[in-house]
Amino acid sequence: MAGKGYVVDLGSMAYGPAWELQRQVGHQVGLGQLPDVIMLVEHPPVYTLGRAARGSHENLVWDAARREQEGITFVEVDRGGDVTYHGPGQLVGYPILDLNRHGRDLHHYLRDLEEALIRALAEFGIDAGRMPPHTGVWVGNEKIAAIGVKASKWITQHGFALNVDPDLDHFAGIIPCGIQDKGVTSMRKLLGAPLTLDEVKPAVVRHLSEVLDISLDPRPLAFLAAQTASV
Repeated sequence: MAGKGYVVDLGSMAYGPAWELQRQVGHQVGLGQLPDVIMLVEHPPVYTLGRAARGSHENLVWDAARREQEGITFVEVDRGGDVTYHGPGQLVGYPILDLNRHGRDLHHYLRDLEEALIRALAEFGIDAGRMPPHTGVWVGNEKIAAIGVKASKWITQHGFALNVDPDLDHFAGIIPCGIQDKGVTSMRKLLGAPLTLDEVKPAVVRHLSEVLDISLDPRPLAFLAAQTASV
């Protein structure tokens, strides 16, 4: 029987407040006061640097002045992985799951996230797959979805970023995930037609629900805010 959970669309939200909301929701999930929650969001332009590169900015190509000129902020975060980009036109998902209910296997969880995105992309005629040992979802030699997670006491944070129709020029400011010999692509680039996040979200949610075996009921941001108000 599928577990119960919520999916919450945050709309457009700056990275910092969304990260704090992850912490608050994770606390509630860990206490058993919330079921598994998947938050979907679109961020203003931001580069985030994971634990694998903490203290090292060698994969940041653009300096602070250029980032400011381009309107891109920079945040060091506590997820795994190296540097990545989030921005408008990119569907970011933050599953806050209790892996005590999902097998306590972080590597299997990463593969589940990849599988859900691969299945969702297939609905749009995009033949995506994996590229071991690299985490993420790829089309040929180009990454279409980045994945980086954290788990504390088996409660997950962070998640995936699917390139629907972002400004691919912004990826020139970093070496994505520290991988120098691979490219980046998007659904828009592959399909040759405009595409909105709202067109993609239902497929992503459906396949996350199937792969993770969670029945996801939609909830508004106001509901989540009320649940975490005392955290």
